[in-house]
Amino acid sequence: MSSVRYLVLALATAPVGVLPAQTARTRAPVVVRVPDLGWIGSVVADAQARALASLAQVRPTLVEIAPVMAQARVGLLHAQAALAATSAQMGRFGSFGFAWSEDEIAESPPAPWAQQDPADQIYRNAREELNRGRYATAADLFASIYTRYPRSTYAGDAYYWQAFALSRRDNGESLSKALKVLDLQKQKARGASTRRDAEQLRIRICGELARRGDSECAAEIAEDARRAMVAPTPPTPGTAATPPTPPTPPSRRGVTRFQVGTRDRCDTEDDVQSAALNSLLQMDAEKALPILKKVLARRDEGSLCLRRKAVFLVSQHEGPETERILLDAARTDPDGQVREQAVQWLSQVDSPAAVAALDSILRSAADPALQDKAIFALSQQDSPRARQALRDFALRAGVSSDLRQKAIFWIGQGDDPDRVGFLKTLFGQLRDTESRDKILFSMSQVEGRESQRWLLGVAGDVNESIELRKKALFWVGQSDIPATELFTLYEKMPSREMKEQLIFVYSQRDERAAVDKLFEIARTETDKELQKKAIFWLSQSDDPRVAAFLERILEGKPN
Repeated sequence: MSSVRYLVLALATAPVGVLPAQTARTRAPVVVRVPDLGWIGSVVADAQARALASLAQVRPTLVEIAPVMAQARVGLLHAQAALAATSAQMGRFGSFGFAWSEDEIAESPPAPWAQQDPADQIYRNAREELNRGRYATAADLFASIYTRYPRSTYAGDAYYWQAFALSRRDNGESLSKALKVLDLQKQKARGASTRRDAEQLRIRICGELARRGDSECAAEIAEDARRAMVAPTPPTPGTAATPPTPPTPPSRRGVTRFQVGTRDRCDTEDDVQSAALNSLLQMDAEKALPILKKVLARRDEGSLCLRRKAVFLVSQHEGPETERILLDAARTDPDGQVREQAVQWLSQVDSPAAVAALDSILRSAADPALQDKAIFALSQQDSPRARQALRDFALRAGVSSDLRQKAIFWIGQGDDPDRVGFLKTLFGQLRDTESRDKILFSMSQVEGRESQRWLLGVAGDVNESIELRKKALFWVGQSDIPATELFTLYEKMPSREMKEQLIFVYSQRDERAAVDKLFEIARTETDKELQKKAIFWLSQSDDPRVAAFLERILEGKPN
């Protein structure tokens, strides 16, 4: 693509804040540095009328410009007029504070509707945790629905609600995981009632990740904006398919109750017993806890589903007796789900005994799911021993990479003054890329010059992988490091990939000097691909100087 055509594309896809003054009034100011798909603060009809009026005003001016430029800009205004009609259905990108209205995306799971479903109680618990704002717990519970009961009537939508809960946590790791969960729903539960909401949620999450430095999401959002300017071709109505013949239910003759598995056993659990157990929530704790303790002490085959419900009910009461019951269930119950739930709820019990038990579980448990719950529970404890338990686990040889990464993440979220030294030591000892990547992120969460200098050192270390260096560069760019320190790196970086990352990092800075640096690269860089990168990210800026700068380049005038 020639330089002229690339500049035309940059101007055609740019936020209107970088277009000439005649067109700049047709949209609200851009909030982020990726194409903004939302027009905010106006009624749809008014927005459409203003866009069409602006189109009429600028036509005489545009015909004087090179034909390809005129075509690009007129096309942009047509797109604005067309997209204004649908702006009420499109979210905005910006601060991930969930600023969309309630009728745009599902924000609260519907009331449970399948009492006999094996995942019904998990769904009830997950829904309650989400509505209480306990997003990490809610995400884990929703995930357990489709992993444990993939045929549950709740399974298809559980993907969406897990992703929604993860997105509410508002950190990069959770947002990335939420995208993966939404992709999984698209693969495995296309018929879920939340699919439309899932697509909207995915756009919003990807927009936020782009704002935080995810170049893949940034490119995806930019491409979506470009496609939005092209009117779609109406689909050809298809031929109605013949409804399939329902399968004949398999015969259950000769199958005993205990042969059909846990799911059917829970389905056929005595409704009277279940109702009695649920009614304990309304009782005084002094009366309820002894009964629940007896239920959890049962080990007969028929008590499994009751124990799973009882451990949740116990967790709803506070006090030393609750702690003792949960600790006993975590250590001794033969059912993995009961043990996991007990560990999960222990995260809300802040006591030395709870920390000791969680440490023991983390060190000795053979079940990764149980260790995962123990890591989270320890991270919620305000205790030096809990923090040391996480450090010991992160250093331990032979543990799974996934669990180590979770321990590293929670260590980085703590407030220990010496966590920088620990993370630096751990980075030097570990060799797997994913764990080291997590250390880079954790270090970026620590304010101060020491962490910034260390990240810059990783970015400049030619012995490290290029991907780790790029990530270190991005995270230090997100800190409050003086922009001048980042600018001097450009000439020192011999690698094109690192220079591309630096250009992206500059585009995410708020300083006027960062735009000046992009101007400089666009003017003087001899590598045409790097020039194009600088031009593209300039086109996403809302700096009022950018439009004139790009037009001067297009006209062949020196800047």
